[in-house]
Amino acid sequence: MASKIKSVYICNECGYESPKWYGKCPSCSEWNTMNEEIKENTKHTAAVKSRVISSYSRPDAINDITTDDEHRYNTGCKELNRVLGGGIVKGSLILLGGDPGIGKSTVLMQICQFLGDTLKILYISGEESKRQLKLRAIRLGVNSPNLFVMTETDVEIVCEQIKDIKPDLVMIDSIQTMNLSDLNSSPGSITQVRECTNMLMRTAKVLDIPMFIVGHVNKEGSIAGPKVLEHIVDTVLHFEGDKQMTCRILRAVKNRYGSTNEIGVFEMTDKGLNEVANPSVMLLSGRPKNVSGTCVTCAIEGSRPILAETQGLATQSGYGNARRMATGYDYNRLSMLLAVLEKREGYFFSNNDTYINIVGGLRVDEPAIDLSIAIALISSLKDTPIDEKAVVFGEIGLAGEIRSVSQAQMRINEAVRLGFTKIILPHHNLKGVSCNEAELIGVKNIREAFEAIS
Repeated sequence: MASKIKSVYICNECGYESPKWYGKCPSCSEWNTMNEEIKENTKHTAAVKSRVISSYSRPDAINDITTDDEHRYNTGCKELNRVLGGGIVKGSLILLGGDPGIGKSTVLMQICQFLGDTLKILYISGEESKRQLKLRAIRLGVNSPNLFVMTETDVEIVCEQIKDIKPDLVMIDSIQTMNLSDLNSSPGSITQVRECTNMLMRTAKVLDIPMFIVGHVNKEGSIAGPKVLEHIVDTVLHFEGDKQMTCRILRAVKNRYGSTNEIGVFEMTDKGLNEVANPSVMLLSGRPKNVSGTCVTCAIEGSRPILAETQGLATQSGYGNARRMATGYDYNRLSMLLAVLEKREGYFFSNNDTYINIVGGLRVDEPAIDLSIAIALISSLKDTPIDEKAVVFGEIGLAGEIRSVSQAQMRINEAVRLGFTKIILPHHNLKGVSCNEAELIGVKNIREAFEAIS
């Protein structure tokens, strides 16, 4: 009978090796740095090496490698295809992460209905029973005869079933529930997650089967077993959005087969996730009129222009230190904008609590929305409503200047398409754009922008 694979505990900081776990490393005195690692039996080392050498592929000239048979599976979901770069690549390993209840399992079950017409799909769940999976499939209207479900947590059994059934697509829900029996650590630990993902990755590459892996997130919001999984898989997708709202954003954090700038927008309903072909309309719905502190901007997400409402609130602080909060916008960038507004333009926020919100649960990191944020804050500070038919975009420099942004014409076209008649943009962008349906106003500083829009 084959002996169990032995494991040792190695410190991440100093490399100290021990046969047992310590909370505090005896060598460098760091806490919680001892991780379990597999130590192969030396008796089998020679056999393993010979097997690896005999099966290892020879190097090929890159000009001799053909990609004629390369194609992508259409998921039937345009938003998911957009984020993946055109579809699912054969043999790829795709990690799907997000908060609990955000819609990870839902979107995977939904695409099974379309893919099941031409592909054999194996859905493996370590969290739900087969009856629970059936109930969810009924709710989502999934009844494809080519969808096979299995409830198992032993990754070795899972890989054997994949080899026997030979499906065209595999879905693992979730990787934190999978375990390797040769390891003593509990399921969900870094070692278990890494080794299970490695075994699934080898299976996917050898059999040329694409595989979706659902990953939980920790309390910081990153995928549990943080960078361990991201280095192994080919694509990392992340669901964003407030669970209390219906809008869901699917973003690519890593993608070896496409861009990481694209996003997919979904709306959560009682029948599952619905695609949102025009997110600008959804994000601007319910926008208040004749109210100070609100401004519309246009951000570029990948190849898609999206109009979003930025809201700012400045109110008298009751404490010594004014409070700063930002939702959907970088906090450090907000601090920089407030410093520029005080130093360069004379708008003082030192004694005011300041709040920024991007409506709809959208998170925007693009500097082009700086001007919209500043206009919303000034509008709230002076309690002056701004033109509701105006769109504002531009980057703000430390000298208070408005700097040019990329793809200005695309932003203008999107604003005109939705009925906006006044567009405030950087002065330097006026040279390369044209528009007959709306008034274009080029500005050089923040004060000019506010005077033109109020």
